[in-house]
Amino acid sequence: MSRVHILVEGQTEETFVRDVLGPYFSYKNIFLIPKLATTKRVKSGPDFKGGITTYEKVKNDLVRLLRDSDVVCVTTMIDYYGLPDDFPGYQATSKTGIERVKFLEKKFHEDINNERFIPYFEVHEFEAMLFVDPMETAAALLDRPKADMLLEIKKAFQSPEEINNDPATAPSKRLTNIFPKYQKALYGPLVTKRIGLDKIRFECAHFNEWLLKLEKF
Repeated sequence: MSRVHILVEGQTEETFVRDVLGPYFSYKNIFLIPKLATTKRVKSGPDFKGGITTYEKVKNDLVRLLRDSDVVCVTTMIDYYGLPDDFPGYQATSKTGIERVKFLEKKFHEDINNERFIPYFEVHEFEAMLFVDPMETAAALLDRPKADMLLEIKKAFQSPEEINNDPATAPSKRLTNIFPKYQKALYGPLVTKRIGLDKIRFECAHFNEWLLKLEKF
């Protein structure tokens, strides 16, 4: 069985990798191991986990994970929305949207400089996947009539991944405006599991490209 470390931003992504991606990849004899990003290391006691604060901390985590010679690949699952501006290439391009994300992934890969590293940023954040199937999302949040509001947002973009990257209109902000009780860690993995991986891959091309790379192992 091939083993893959995935450095994830938080508990939502950790659960998603374990409960949604994990079973699918296990059928392909690939074992995904989510690893929470370290926010602070301490001399004694456990490190603080979850969240992306600086590129230096992310790089340190990746270098440590790449030392594990038993894994075929180390990858990431990090939101582009809210990404710290010290990531490689962040200040060097005027590209927008998915093209900007791909450019940053390229620079990220160059900086880590390891053939076993596959960078992946979520466009623009995890919650984009919850717009794939408005009916399932609204049903999971126990407010079916609001599915039409999600559908109107979805129709305004070519893909859920293109729902814009702005403090007021990012996918997570739109969701909490419609569903005030929405909590990422609680509902994110639940809703994506209900929607199903096949639907998400079909509508989220960048996400699908990442999975195709992992499937090669």
